[in-house]
Amino acid sequence: MWCNYGEGCILEMPRMRRKKGLPNTIADNHTILRTAAGLYPEVFSIFPFGSAMGAVRIVFLIILVGGGGLPLCCPLSENEALLKLKESFTHSESLNSWNPDSVPCSAQWTGIICNRGVITGLHLSDLQLSGKIDVEALLQLRGLRTISFVNNKFSGPIPEFNKIGVLKSLLLTGNHFSGAIPSDFFSSLTSLKKVWLSSNNFSGNIPHSLAQLSHLIELHLESNQFSGPIPHLKHASIITSLDLSNNKLEGQIPDILSKFDAKAFAGNEGLCGNPLPKSCGARIPEDQKPSSSPPGESQGNVSKLVVASLIAVTVFLMVFIFLSASKRREDEFSVLGRERMEEVVEVHVPSSGHDKQSSRKGGGDSKRGSQQGKAGMSDLVVVNEDKGIFGLADLMKAAAEVLGNGGLGSAYKAVMSNGLSVVVKRMREMNKLGKDGFDAEMRRLGRLRHHNILTPLAYHYRREEKLLVSEYIPKGSLLYVLHGDRGACHADLNWATRLRIVQGIARGLGFLHSEFATYDLPHGNLKSSNVLLCDNYEPLLSDYAFHPLINPNNATQAMFAYRSPEYAQYQEVSPKSDVYCLGIIILEIMTSKFPSQYLTNGKGGTDVVQWVSSAVSEKREAELIDPEIANDTDALDRMVNLLTIGADCTHNNPQQRPEMREAIRRIEEI
Repeated sequence: MWCNYGEGCILEMPRMRRKKGLPNTIADNHTILRTAAGLYPEVFSIFPFGSAMGAVRIVFLIILVGGGGLPLCCPLSENEALLKLKESFTHSESLNSWNPDSVPCSAQWTGIICNRGVITGLHLSDLQLSGKIDVEALLQLRGLRTISFVNNKFSGPIPEFNKIGVLKSLLLTGNHFSGAIPSDFFSSLTSLKKVWLSSNNFSGNIPHSLAQLSHLIELHLESNQFSGPIPHLKHASIITSLDLSNNKLEGQIPDILSKFDAKAFAGNEGLCGNPLPKSCGARIPEDQKPSSSPPGESQGNVSKLVVASLIAVTVFLMVFIFLSASKRREDEFSVLGRERMEEVVEVHVPSSGHDKQSSRKGGGDSKRGSQQGKAGMSDLVVVNEDKGIFGLADLMKAAAEVLGNGGLGSAYKAVMSNGLSVVVKRMREMNKLGKDGFDAEMRRLGRLRHHNILTPLAYHYRREEKLLVSEYIPKGSLLYVLHGDRGACHADLNWATRLRIVQGIARGLGFLHSEFATYDLPHGNLKSSNVLLCDNYEPLLSDYAFHPLINPNNATQAMFAYRSPEYAQYQEVSPKSDVYCLGIIILEIMTSKFPSQYLTNGKGGTDVVQWVSSAVSEKREAELIDPEIANDTDALDRMVNLLTIGADCTHNNPQQRPEMREAIRRIEEI
């Protein structure tokens, strides 16, 4: 579905072949649609009849059968399917926004993620839901790619999600599911990238089919009752996040999994081998082991071991996906958010009489509108004319695609009529300053010019929320390239590219610490999701210098610098807190581990600070380097040097961290 301001919405559905006897003119189709609308008003209420029908793009034709009647049986609409799903839940009060009189993708139904009017994600986390999950209803959602029921109260065997063969993410963490999962359960789910089954009561062996998944990057099976050996994960090399802890697994950990932290295997008394301190002892070759069983049975046992090893791969994938599963739980736009789960929505901006007049004029003088905005704060105020001048009317004509939700608000992509793509961020927490103070700060940001800084283009002021407009960077964030789709962009992250990114981040930080030397937090929100990458992988820092704009009570949740150790212990932040954030991002880049420090509840990811600190004290830093770059042995010493700088920057005591200037100097010397 796509919507324009004041023009209603258009639903685009798959084109169907015209059958003999069907009307061939727009007028005839118009008649059919009016007839259908009388019978199915809840479906057709979104289509404005009249002039819009002259350019109708609908291929949703209700085919008349026999004497002109409608089919007796037809697939459910997405609206009907979701309401049927809701009926299968108990305690579904949290889904009151699921209203039969509205359309899921246009009415902002709780937990529904859409892309161009098609439902692609179902994120029903932390809603206290229980009962049965109606998979047959989910099958009616043809575009569904992501399912999250994290932290609810569902129980019983795992539902038949394997009927939905196109799923990319299956997130069931924190429920009461139980029992063994059939060995072939995942055989049809060949597109799965993330599997979170943690904190349930699943038992039996890890399914063989799970270990065969070729796209799996996150696997979380921790805190269950899985038993038997860890299977051979066929594509373990691409798994970035794995947790098999607190189960009943036994046997030797496969060598290919030794790159993961020991925490990923803790709580399994029967496991041994790297990275656990428990040695497995000498192994007897299979052909020398005494056997009291017949040859056929012996071969069967070996086969079982092979099957068990294949299953462990899946466990890696589950940790990272949940970030975006619940917009209330985490403040991170997950890597998942870049899996094209974007919703076509309207950016609601309050309109005064002047705005409406400006909008009706269409291509009027945007600069004039901007200047009027300075006085009345009712239009966009352009603070950086590098990409041209535009007004609120120009923005209102563009459809907006949801990019994600962060600690400060939501982000949308919009394409202007002149071809300029921008990101519009709705900031709900910037209420510390009045309009004059806010205007002064934004104009100061608009004057910044640096090779590694993304300078804002414009803003719109409202007392309860602000819109910030900046240029859209197609390659996306460092977070996405590091942990998201394992395509060409990730393959480009060799040692030279990673060093270039770190050095660019450091230079941008140095510039901010010079420009905002009097601020406690010259950046304040440095993390990989706020580092954008140009086509040549030159980094651009975004969402910086917001500290004066945000109330302290909101800043603790919205800004990453407030998760530094000094704030946790003493409720203090300083420029050294930015140094801590720099250290986290260095460790993230060098290890390719998603830092648990990014998560507000601390669950998931890897505690990169503790992990690296232990390795440095034991002189085994080289073991932590991402294997994808560690094979460049000529540069290994330089990699370890950079990792050590990251460890120094994350020292628990801010006084023991280097000054920003010193950290930058050391990075530049590598």
